[in-house]
Parts: sequence; structure tokens; C-alpha cells
Amino acid sequence: MKYLLLKTIVATLVLTVTSRLAVAENVAKPNVLFIAMDDLNDWIGCLGGHPQTITPNLDRLAKSGVLFTNAHCAAPACNPSRISIFSGRAPNVSGVYANDQALREVLPDAELLPKTFSRNGYHASGSGKMLHYIIDAQSWDDYYPKPSSEMPIPETLYPEQRPLSLPRGGPWQYVETDWGALDASDQEFGGDYKVSQWISQQLAKKHEQPFFLACGIYRPHEPWFVPAKYFEPFPLDSIQLPPGYQENDIDDLPPAAKQSRQSRYFEHIQKHGEWKHAIQSYLASIHFADAMLGRVLEALDNSEYADNTIVVLWSDHGWHLGEKEHWQKYTAWRLCTRVPLIIRVPKNSPGLPEGTTPAICDQPVNLVSLAPTLFALCGLPANEDHDGPSLTPLLEDVSSEWPHVSVTHLHRPGNFGLSDNGWRYIRYANGDEELYDTAADRYEWTNLAADPKYADQLAELRAKAPTKFADKPAPSVESLVKLKWMRLKKDPAPPSRPDGSLFPVFFTNQSEAPVKLFWIDQHGQAQFYRSIAPTKTVSQKTRPGAVWQVSSMGDRPLGYFKVDDRSAQAIIPER
Repeated sequence: MKYLLLKTIVATLVLTVTSRLAVAENVAKPNVLFIAMDDLNDWIGCLGGHPQTITPNLDRLAKSGVLFTNAHCAAPACNPSRISIFSGRAPNVSGVYANDQALREVLPDAELLPKTFSRNGYHASGSGKMLHYIIDAQSWDDYYPKPSSEMPIPETLYPEQRPLSLPRGGPWQYVETDWGALDASDQEFGGDYKVSQWISQQLAKKHEQPFFLACGIYRPHEPWFVPAKYFEPFPLDSIQLPPGYQENDIDDLPPAAKQSRQSRYFEHIQKHGEWKHAIQSYLASIHFADAMLGRVLEALDNSEYADNTIVVLWSDHGWHLGEKEHWQKYTAWRLCTRVPLIIRVPKNSPGLPEGTTPAICDQPVNLVSLAPTLFALCGLPANEDHDGPSLTPLLEDVSSEWPHVSVTHLHRPGNFGLSDNGWRYIRYANGDEELYDTAADRYEWTNLAADPKYADQLAELRAKAPTKFADKPAPSVESLVKLKWMRLKKDPAPPSRPDGSLFPVFFTNQSEAPVKLFWIDQHGQAQFYRSIAPTKTVSQKTRPGAVWQVSSMGDRPLGYFKVDDRSAQAIIPER
């Protein structure tokens, strides 16, 4: 009996001590505030990208942590960049290269950052765009808007009549390429203001667990509409062109590089005299995003978590505003791959007990390193699936030896840009190459790849380049955007206005009878292409602006689809 009593007492003491150790462990774990800004290039004060930019909060954060001036995205597009960050897997390993690939189709079992933190005693929550227009509810403990919606961006105010500033040049043009000032307050604008408000509320709460809190600020993503007060510091007649722009900058580019540009956008914007207005709107959107960041940083400073929270701020990729005669993203040039990255670590963090000292690091780093870095800093077990090296050696001492390069993968395997100390190497799958001395040529104006004087440097960078590239799985038909079914009554289908590159559209017949598929030509005449049996799906190559009519087998017109700017599914409904 005494033995049983003693055994019970010992067991109780062990449970008590274990419980207290667990509590102590939780108290010691640092929190994580993980902040993303969308489509933000180096146009922030501390990176010197544009002389007119206004980013006091970004600059203040940079001065309090480690600012990486040579940080690059894993891919110059939202979806692959963000998936690489949250999974810790580079595109050439995961196979996620493009925006049209669905996370859970390519990586059905991948455990993302917030899930790992949650599994290790953290409360994982977030708001705003962290992944590409999905939340991935299974990875979070809480989210705003509600996780089941799978739409991470809160309702945002836009002009009633659009386009406001830039007419749509054709179906090839992304509908959100538009900008202008709104007569609205921050609260009325919603969107990022609501995100900053929700994040601030979480920081004001009492948390029993350490937290992983993700804040996705959508601006300066298109469309560049923000309240008018953010335009006021940038009078239109004072706007300066991008410092990286130079006329005839594409003359020394190889064919593959010239083909990668979206010059049509730039030409269209210039044709309508909107270049400076667009620059003004991008600067205003950055100014607004910086103000929303300021609200979040103020909430952190005023909270009880100010001294035990790791802060990480990143952008998913850069953005061209005319440089290389290009608009948008999707390129391997430094203007598009280089991103803001700031990390601040408090003292007593398990992986960096002394925390960070404010510093500037110019080593080539990649956003794919964020997952292993956070795991190391917070004392979480390392994940063998992670591809990037942890940044903790550089956070401890920015002069630490760093033998790594940073690679950005384009939307097809085998196309990439490589960043090293003072050099940039770009290679296309067809063998075309570019080489830049970025120490002397910040904007990559002079391609040195064909210059014999730089043959040794070219060979050295070739040797550091990746050699293995995962295949790119095609997205399922079900994951594609859906074209709107336009039922025909009296009026005929409109004529096609094809304009742009070919891509497939998948026609799915959900009716109980076979149907005929016709292309409506530019004169409004129906050209028969094929029949589609019930429940069957067929692939049809087409262009933006094409009109496809569906008719009964007796040639009675039923309805039509108008093709937009990307591959899609066209569902023929039941009659």
C-alpha cells in the first residue's frame, strides 16, 4: 500500500514538473509576426529603388533588424513564390512554377508553415493574402476572412465604373491593370485596412500560447486604387520615370529574353499617356501599404509582445514599370526577382539567444530560406524537405561565410535567374544566356554573356546553377477559372475579336444530349469545329476574345462562351 502511495506521489510530481516545464517552454518560445506585401519591388526608402517613394514604416523596421539588400524570390509570380515560402520547397523541386497550378493538386500532403507551428504548440492565425487567392484552411487555427471562404482578401472599395484610367486594349489585357485615386477614407476603402485592424486586434489580445500571426498586405498589387490622400505627396507633373529605365535596353538581349517581355502592356500604357499616372499610382499604393504596416507595427509596439516577437517582412516578387520595355512581373531580371526582406529577432530566441543587431546584409539569399530560418529561430525540429539554407548565420553576423547563391525559377522548367555577390546570371531552357556585373551595372543594362573577357565569370556561375528541374504538372481542368455561360435567346452570338497567344480552353458538356461546338468568326459567321458527347470534356486551342457557340445537334443555338485572357473551363449546363 505504501509502495502504491509513493508511486502515486512520484507520478503526480513528475506530471507537475512536466507541466511546468511545458509552460516554461511556451513562455520562452518567441512569437512570429509574418508580414507579406504583394508585388513590391525595391521602391522603398531603405533600398533606394525610386527617389520619390515614401515608406517611413518600412524604413523604421529595417533600421531595427537585418535588412537583406540582395534577397530574391524563388519565382517571379505570386503562386509559386508563396508556395515555396510556405512549403520550404523550391520550384525546381516541388514542380510548382506558375500561377495556374493548384497547391493541393501538386503538393497534396505538404505541411505548410502555420500547420507546423500549430503542431508545435503555437496558435497559427492570419489575415489577408498569404497564399495565392486561397487560405488553405487546413493549415490554420484561425483566419480573417473566415477560413471556409477560401478567399483571403477582405471586401475592398473600387470605382463603380471601370476601367477608370487605362482602357482595356483587348482581351489579352489583365482586367485589373488600372489605377486612380479614390474619394474615400481608409476605413471606407476596407481591404488592407481591415487586415491591419484584425491583426492589431490579435496583438492586443491575451495569448496563452505563443503565436504565429500572418499579415498579408495586398497593396501594391493591381489595381492601384487607394484613397486620394496617398496620391497627394506625388503631384503628377513631378513624377520621375523609373531609374532603371533606359531606351534601347533590349538591343543586347537574346531571343528568349525578348520573348519573355510583356511589351504590349508598356506600349499600350504609353499610347494612352498613362505611364507617369501609373507610376504615381504605384507610389501611392506603396505609401498606403506602408501606412497599413505602420498600424500593425504600432499595435505590436503597444502590446505585451513587443519584446518577444520575431518580425519577418517580405514581398513575393518585384515589378517592372517600363524597364526592359516590360510591364508586370514574370521575368528573371533583378528588377523582378529582388525583393524587400527584413528580419528582426528578439533576445532569448532558442536559435539566436542574443537576437539580431541592426545591420545590412548584402549576401545573396532567397525567400525559400524563410521556413528553415523560422524553425531554427523558434527551436522547432528541422524539416528534411526544406531546400533553402537557414539564414541564422547571417542574422547572427552579416559577415559570416555564405557559400550559397539565390535562384529564381521562371514559369517553365530550365529557365532561371541566379544571383551571386555582385553578379547575375540568367539562362533559358533553349540555351540563351545573360550575364550582368550588378556591382557596376545595377539595372542590368549591359549583357556581358557574349564578351570573351567574362568567359571565366560565366563559367563559374554556370557551375553554380541548378541542374535538376522537376516536371511541371498541368493543372486539372476542374481547378481552372470558369467561363461565363451566355444563354442565347433571340440575338445571335457576337463576333470573335481574337487577340493574343493560343492556349487551351476545356469544354465540358454537362447536358444529357450531345452538342455541337462552333467558332464565331470576326464576321459573326459560325464555323463548325466538333461535337461533344454528354459528360465529356474536350480541349480546344483558342485565343483571348474568341467566341465559341454551343448548338444542339439540330443546329439550334443554345449559348456561347467568350474567352478571356487565360486557359479556362467552359461548362455547358443542363438544358
